[in-house]
Amino acid sequence: MTSRDRLVTSAQAMIADGSKSFAAASRLFDRTTRERVWLLYAWCRRCDDLIDGQDLGGALGDVEDVRSRLEQVRALTRLALAGAQTGDVAFDCLGIVAAETRLTQAMADAVIGGFALDASGWRPQTEADMMRYCWHVAGAVGVMMAVVMGVSPDDTETLERACDLGLAFQLANIMRDVAEDHAAGRCYVPADWLAEGGIPADDLLNPAYRDALAAIAQRMNALAAAHEASARIGAARLSLRQRWAILSAAGIYGDIARQVARRGGAAWDSRTVVSNARKAGWIARALVQTTLPIPHHSRRTAMGRRFSMPDFAEMV
Repeated sequence: MTSRDRLVTSAQAMIADGSKSFAAASRLFDRTTRERVWLLYAWCRRCDDLIDGQDLGGALGDVEDVRSRLEQVRALTRLALAGAQTGDVAFDCLGIVAAETRLTQAMADAVIGGFALDASGWRPQTEADMMRYCWHVAGAVGVMMAVVMGVSPDDTETLERACDLGLAFQLANIMRDVAEDHAAGRCYVPADWLAEGGIPADDLLNPAYRDALAAIAQRMNALAAAHEASARIGAARLSLRQRWAILSAAGIYGDIARQVARRGGAAWDSRTVVSNARKAGWIARALVQTTLPIPHHSRRTAMGRRFSMPDFAEMV
């Protein structure tokens, strides 16, 4: 088994344990794309775990030395992108996929910017703040995924659509994980939104505020749906198997947001998950969708305006 094969095997195990939803969708890619997606995921997962003191997600660990770990992430990423061995499997995965594609240091730095926000104890005050965070931790990853799939770094329009899919994913995660984030002393719901609903940020899970929090979930779901719709337009420019995988992922993650919205005030009594049967249904539906024309309607039907990626020009 070659060094690359060993890294791919490790990366496959990481995505299987760390993101069952994305692991299911990734199996639809052709072999080369699938392996590259796994390699990139391994780096993203490892960075997140290092910052949060976790092991493939889960409860937050010791974050006392979070700033030194952030510098470790930056240093290992620089080494990997320079083609050097890092001594860490996940960062070596990044080195391999970067050598095979057109990933850049600036792209990786955009993602690390999100970890830096978490390391500083940052909380969003406005919707724009929240979207900037979503851009760093998920939109920029969507751009990297698109490049891994062969989209040119010069194809700004398609990369923006890829960014939108990442934004939709992260908005779903924010609402699903409100209780877990609250337990860890974090909150990614804009303070402005909470204030409008009369919800204290430090007591947002109080049963007295569940109806107001459920209303915010509806608002977040609408925002996620608008970005998902935009991403679906961009998916039309991918190859058939890539389009199938991306539309499957969009359906599965979109289902998370929709389920949170449907559950109302009970959404945070237990973690919202997409069953294997529902995942299979979204994968089958996506296969049909790959053969249908995608209407070029307005990309922001829900909010009436478009999110602007602040670091996009510098990143590409």
